[in-house]
Amino acid sequence: MPQWKGRVSVLEANIVALDVDAIVNAANSSLLGGGGVDGAIHRAAGPELVAECRMLNGCRTGEAKITKGYRLKARHVIHTVGPVWNGGERGEAGLLASCYRNALALAEKHSLRSIAFPAISTGVYRYPAEEATRIAIEAVRDGPAIERVTFCCFGQPMYDLYLRILAGID
Repeated sequence: MPQWKGRVSVLEANIVALDVDAIVNAANSSLLGGGGVDGAIHRAAGPELVAECRMLNGCRTGEAKITKGYRLKARHVIHTVGPVWNGGERGEAGLLASCYRNALALAEKHSLRSIAFPAISTGVYRYPAEEATRIAIEAVRDGPAIERVTFCCFGQPMYDLYLRILAGID
C-alpha cells in the first residue's frame, strides 16, 4: 500500500462527534449555517460559531476559512464552499479540488495533525458522488501530509464508495 494511504481512514459516522483537530464544514457562502452537514455543525458547535463566522465576511467557492470548534470535540472547523453541480462544464472539478487543497493548507498552516472531511458538494449541491470521491481522494493524496485524514461518510453507500475508490488509487 502506498505511504499516503496509511494516514487516511474512512468512517461512517456523524462528523460532529469526531475528536480531531479540525472537521471540515461543507458550508454555504455566508458561513452562517444552513442544511445538511453545515446545519448539523452549527447546531452542535453552538451560537459562538455563528458569531465568529459573522466576522469572516463569507467565503467564495473553492476557498476555506478556519474558526474555533466551540462545543464540538473538534478544536477547529474549517469551512469551505463547494461548487454546485451544473453538468461539469463550469469548472466544478477544479473548484471542488480547491476545497480540499485549501482546507488541507489551512490545517498545515495551523499545525493541525488530524482533519475530517465530509463528502463536499454531494448533497444538495448535486455533485456526482463517484466523481466527487475521486477528486477528494486525489486532493488528499497530492496535498500536504497531514498526519491523519478521515473521510467521514453519511450512510453505507457513500462509505462503500470511498473504500472502493481508495482501494483502486495508487
